[in-house]
Amino acid sequence: MILKAIFQKPVERPIEGVIKADDEASLRLEIEEYVLTNEVEKRLESFLDAYNNYEGANGVWVSGFFGSGKSHLLKMLALLLENRQIDGASALDLFLPKCGDNEILRGDLKRAVNIPSKSILFNIDQKADVISKTQIDALLAVFVKVFDEMCGYYGKQGHIAQFERDLDSRGLYENFKSAYESATGKAWHKGREQALLESKNIAKAYTQVAGGEEASAIGILDKYRNQYRVSIEDFAEQVLAFIERQPPEFRLNFFVDEVGQYIAENVKLMTNLQTIAESLATKCRGRAWVIVTAQEDMGTVVGEMGKQQGNDFSKIQARFANRMKLTSADVAEVIQKRLLMKNDEGIRLLTDIYHVQSNNFKTLFDFADGSVTYRNFQDRDHFIHCYPFIPYQFALFQSAIQNLSQHNAFEGNIARWAKRSMLGVFQQVAIQIGDHEIGQLATFDLMFEGIRTALKSQIQKAIIQAEHHLGSPFWIRLLKTLFLVKYVKEFKPTLRNLCVLMLDGFNQDLPALRKQVEASRLWNSRPICSAMVSSTIISLTREKDVEQEIKNTEVESSDVAAELEKIVFDHVIKHRKIRYDENGQDYPFSRKLDDRLHGREYELAIHVISPFHENAESESILRMQSMGRDELMVLMPADERLVRDILMYKRTEKYIRQNISITQQEAVKRILTDKGFPESGTVRRAAAACSKADWQGQAVLCWS
Repeated sequence: MILKAIFQKPVERPIEGVIKADDEASLRLEIEEYVLTNEVEKRLESFLDAYNNYEGANGVWVSGFFGSGKSHLLKMLALLLENRQIDGASALDLFLPKCGDNEILRGDLKRAVNIPSKSILFNIDQKADVISKTQIDALLAVFVKVFDEMCGYYGKQGHIAQFERDLDSRGLYENFKSAYESATGKAWHKGREQALLESKNIAKAYTQVAGGEEASAIGILDKYRNQYRVSIEDFAEQVLAFIERQPPEFRLNFFVDEVGQYIAENVKLMTNLQTIAESLATKCRGRAWVIVTAQEDMGTVVGEMGKQQGNDFSKIQARFANRMKLTSADVAEVIQKRLLMKNDEGIRLLTDIYHVQSNNFKTLFDFADGSVTYRNFQDRDHFIHCYPFIPYQFALFQSAIQNLSQHNAFEGNIARWAKRSMLGVFQQVAIQIGDHEIGQLATFDLMFEGIRTALKSQIQKAIIQAEHHLGSPFWIRLLKTLFLVKYVKEFKPTLRNLCVLMLDGFNQDLPALRKQVEASRLWNSRPICSAMVSSTIISLTREKDVEQEIKNTEVESSDVAAELEKIVFDHVIKHRKIRYDENGQDYPFSRKLDDRLHGREYELAIHVISPFHENAESESILRMQSMGRDELMVLMPADERLVRDILMYKRTEKYIRQNISITQQEAVKRILTDKGFPESGTVRRAAAACSKADWQGQAVLCWS
């Protein structure tokens, strides 16, 4: 029997691997296909307990790797809490069978559904229009937009939505829409999209329902545009006003997909998210929730920002105290239940194979030589659920994708790689080996095709070039395997471990496989032909990899400040005292950099403001702050190269310190040594920047 005949459902069937927040075409299928894993079941119980018994934390943070099922879970929660009717059945009735014998979960779900609610589900990047993330109200603008749209107002233009809301509050909105349609012959929801061209018709309809002179109503939307302002507090008030018009205990819940990548590396957006959740909690008292998804868990996002900005994000962690993290175990369980379920004949055949081969599993699939320990087949049921895949492949492939992304191997963000999830990649592999005989296994190199089209063009070219020159199909497969595990530091690509990755069946000749891998000479990164010498895939020097790893190295702001202080006061301003020519006396001075005192404090001070200062671009603020102080202020001009060089210098220094002693490759040691560029170059650039600085002070001081 061939592999594809043992599956309960055809592996070729369409499976939507990536769930979209705004796609309502297949809601029933999405609910029926949803897999409630054991871990998610536990986290769902915790969330429902918090939702049913509100105690101040109205935020939920759902995290996990791309393709782990975050968006699917978010969508299920949105449908369930609202108890949406789908094809004549309620979301709750469709979902309850997944709970099995868990009566606690069943009871919590029913209790949550009995609370009347409305779900606003959206992908934040899609709803952001062309709003720049650098705008301080970018995140708020998206929340306001989706809320206005839910209310039936024009979300794309906030001032028009406010005009509609004001009419609605006076009970005139429906009459206004009728008056506008009578005057123009088209519906208001079409006319408002061309509001600039409809000024007279809008004025006519407005005066017809509100009274007054038509002439005074001309340009009424322009007045709204000029006066339109929205704050987080105003937004929370509007949400509360909407909730209070609903039945008792009604809740309005915001389900925000991929908020993590939207706010990434932007402290202001992060604090805005916290403030939005906090204001909704303060105003609405648990009747407005914010449930978000992110590719990283809360600690990672907050921790990275904390290191870069030195800010305290304890508030947002407290506000989003309800956390649901999806792991590789969840992904594996979803793939097994949605794709790899076996029919009766398949179970019988695989049971026979298990009893014959189970004693060999440790020998065949366990990694050695100091590599990380991955899960092996646990028992008969686990073997049947995973086959033709091997348990290590789920975790190792996820780690490979994460590390490739960190080294910029993909075009664009990781979330865009091939519009696929891990489920999609595993389905592609299952289809590819569907005609193989029972007993064959999926090798790790087959995963490569699932991500090939998402790789950067230079990597794809190198792979294609290697495929043309390597000749041996086995060597090409091994090359793809090596590429996938290239950046997985915990995996050791030894001869033994690579043989495990290349094993394609239980009856394969292991000594022959070992000789094949060893003969290729790819396993130890030695190029076998001229095409490989320049390849970016298997490189002996790894120069580009080292450069990328240096760029990814985090440095503390205090370390950067200390380096700049040393450059400024030891190499540029070398003296420690100021000579007053009239009396010939020398006076010591305090050394200050960006409001921080370095060394002892004296009556006089030289205060250097670097490009790293938070108000470096606001000279007026700095002037005001220096008033009344006995200090000479030095404003260093904005110098992107100086900032870049100092950051790179400290990153390189830290990377060398962490890696030069542990690396075993002489070539990599040479690269690291070369990357530790002499400090003098940075010093010269800093000195040049200081010489151009704008010297401002309370008095004219002369240097001795």
